[in-house]
Amino acid sequence: MGAPRDHGGGLDAARRRHGGARADWLDLSTGINPEPYPLPDLPPEVWTALPDTHAQDALIRAARATWSVPEEIGIIAAPGASALIARMPALARGGPIHVPGPTYNEHAAALAAAGIPVADAAPEEGRACIVVHPNNPDGRVWTRADLPRPGPLTVVDESFCDVDPAASLRLWDRPGAVTLKSFGKFWGLAGLRLGFAIGLPETLAPLRDGLGPWPVAGPALAIGTAALSDADWAAATRTRLHRDAARLDALMAPHGRVLGGTPLFRLYEVGDAPAFQARLASHRIWSRVFPYSRTWLRLGLPAAAGWDRVAAALA
Repeated sequence: MGAPRDHGGGLDAARRRHGGARADWLDLSTGINPEPYPLPDLPPEVWTALPDTHAQDALIRAARATWSVPEEIGIIAAPGASALIARMPALARGGPIHVPGPTYNEHAAALAAAGIPVADAAPEEGRACIVVHPNNPDGRVWTRADLPRPGPLTVVDESFCDVDPAASLRLWDRPGAVTLKSFGKFWGLAGLRLGFAIGLPETLAPLRDGLGPWPVAGPALAIGTAALSDADWAAATRTRLHRDAARLDALMAPHGRVLGGTPLFRLYEVGDAPAFQARLASHRIWSRVFPYSRTWLRLGLPAAAGWDRVAAALA
């Protein structure tokens, strides 16, 4: 087993280093909506019965409506986008596969674990590629013209795209193209473990076959269907996230330059990112730094109750 990969989170490690009980900490190291979709009441059978076809079909219908996916395009639900990322090698045909970085590191890791060469380079004509749109951690956005065709595989990870649905590249009509969607980021229920792959049915077939008959738990089916169907909540949440991202930028303005991000996380250039992380940690606020940069600091958004703590730590 290889060394753990660098990710947000890790409050237990932060506590070992800086002290404090888990409840003392404000975790801003991830890009998860801190004010999640309110959980609906669930009937007992979602916990006790195997998920039925009706519940699975309802979730797919809600996903199709949310992302305006035509009926002829396939949608697969899975226990998290990470479960789909781990299965992407099943769609690969040789290599190298272009994964331009820096970006979310699970894509290259999944390919490398399957023995598929990875090129940290921009997409090229006729080459397979995987891009994150908008990118994590810098928020870079791609265009359809950036992703040349034809190619044996084009994966667009849109885990953070629900803050601006109009920005979706909608490449799912291309042969060999897969769009990934994450439920946990925008809807804020990362522990539910729910994600989606969208593409032509023949492209998705190896993924579907590898997930088995009940890939999504009954509670996740019910909650996901309710959340994806709630357009009013989504619209209000997008307004709040954009407002709160601007608020965080204003608080950080005396300390660093905005490099990018999305309304769910912000990337700043500071003089010494590890030192800045330690400063925030002394206030029991956890942030994200990166092994490839001494100056990049990423902050997620606090919930309403956490803003005063962030302002005091940055004062």
